[in-house]
Amino acid sequence: MSYIPLDGKPFRLTMGLRPLDLAVWLERDESSEEQRRAKELLLANRFQDVVAFEDDARFACEELLLEVERASGRRAESLEEHPLVAASRLVADDLCVMEQRNGAWVLTAAVVSAPTRWLHAEKLGQSVSAIHEPVPGYATDLDQLVTKFFERLSVEKPVWRLNWTLVDSPELFLWPRTSIPPHPRSWFFRVERQTLRRLSRSDAIVFTIRTYVTSLDDLLAAHPEHGANLLLALETAPEATLDYKGWRGMADELRERLNEAS
Repeated sequence: MSYIPLDGKPFRLTMGLRPLDLAVWLERDESSEEQRRAKELLLANRFQDVVAFEDDARFACEELLLEVERASGRRAESLEEHPLVAASRLVADDLCVMEQRNGAWVLTAAVVSAPTRWLHAEKLGQSVSAIHEPVPGYATDLDQLVTKFFERLSVEKPVWRLNWTLVDSPELFLWPRTSIPPHPRSWFFRVERQTLRRLSRSDAIVFTIRTYVTSLDDLLAAHPEHGANLLLALETAPEATLDYKGWRGMADELRERLNEAS
């Protein structure tokens, strides 16, 4: 796995932003083409589950297509389909477009082939605050910070961040569900590399998501030091977060497993 954002500190909600070099805006690695082909299959067979956009988002999406073509070194094959769909076919990353509407930043277009238990079509037209309303602690800990960040983000200073969770499936496309069974050997460590950049002509903010998944077995075998880091995060996560994430009972199961291995 390219990224393991476990730092040995207690669980906390944080933006964790880092400066982004646009030369590596959309990373390529050994799994990029496989993920891009998986997205193509979803676009062919489950288009409505993957694509959502408002009609007035087209100008921003056209600008985004040009940026994706420049970054990927590829050209869109079709001039007939929506520019966001054309852009998404070129890269492994999922692409979301945020634009200002009535003083708030809202989701106006998205192609998401690897959702982590959320439906982007239901989020279309919602503000950043509304999109994250279900996340425990977001309103009190992050909402104002995120709103200020969106206002201040400049074209010249894009950023990136990492987000992680534990899930019960290796699949990239995950429908929403309320909980997962607390059995460590069926857990998968899921990381999203997310980037945010402002486009110069449309003034839209592009949010990209590249998802990596590995089994907990493989993660602990390759990086045993992260077992203790993961356990600390689970032990210190708030009760509401345990319920929201479906992590209830995971700390006990993981602790037992680590003790058996020591």
